[in-house]
Amino acid sequence: MTRKKLSPLEDLKSLRLKNFIMLLLAGTVNACGVTIFIAPVNLYDSGISGTSIFLSQITPLTLSAFLLILNIPLFLFGLKKQGLAFTVYSVFAVIVYSLVAWLINDILPIDVSIASPLAGQDLLLCALFGGIVSGVGSGLTIRYGGAIDGVEVLAVVFAKKLNITVGTFVMIYNVLLYIVCGIFNEDWTLPLYSIVTYMAGLKTVDFIVEGIDRSKAVIIVTDKADEINQAIIDEFECGTTKIAAKGGYTNADKSFIYFVVNRFQISKLRNIVYSVDAKAFVTISEVADVFKKNE
Repeated sequence: MTRKKLSPLEDLKSLRLKNFIMLLLAGTVNACGVTIFIAPVNLYDSGISGTSIFLSQITPLTLSAFLLILNIPLFLFGLKKQGLAFTVYSVFAVIVYSLVAWLINDILPIDVSIASPLAGQDLLLCALFGGIVSGVGSGLTIRYGGAIDGVEVLAVVFAKKLNITVGTFVMIYNVLLYIVCGIFNEDWTLPLYSIVTYMAGLKTVDFIVEGIDRSKAVIIVTDKADEINQAIIDEFECGTTKIAAKGGYTNADKSFIYFVVNRFQISKLRNIVYSVDAKAFVTISEVADVFKKNE
């Protein structure tokens, strides 16, 4: 039985004040990363943000104007695919981003015309900290239901049609952007440093969205599932999941035990398992996030 898709009204009812507060913070942080570290030294952010910086350098329009002109139509274009709540959150984040960028560039007494107020003209520092700070903003936007860059919407809409992943689509867009910037400026130094910005931002987004200290999913294949299961429950005071299985070679009855731990519990878990069943087969993999609804 398939889940019924939310109507636009139901989608709007899912909007939360907490998300808007966090998106306000996200847009502000993202604007600080771009306007204080990246744009003053003519580096390029990724996606529409980087495109807006480039276009603001070669046209009379400002960075803030291009952020709105390019991003909002893309989010509206992806409305059907992404849903109304996502679009509202994203447009709100972009408006905050654009407004704060305008305040920093044109209103507040901060000189960002020729150098970063914090890192001067050091391209490496500006690339790293610009990527990290703007990555925090982008990550918070994703974590709280939206996106701050319209390229991600294009990727969701077109990646499957092009038979590539969303991440590959975004990467191709950014590589093409940096190539165009390099050709236009007849200098590859800034585009190459911009790749550092992109990679720093990408890793920061992963940390914010998925968590720095990821949980670990453990699968234990054993003939002594009941004993191991009880030992785990007694030690960690939480439940496990048991799944019946058969050995592919022996056709013998076995069981999977599925359990989620943090990295500090792995050594203790290993000792528990092998003290009960020395022949148990254990695999451990990273888990990006864990959700459990409280009753």
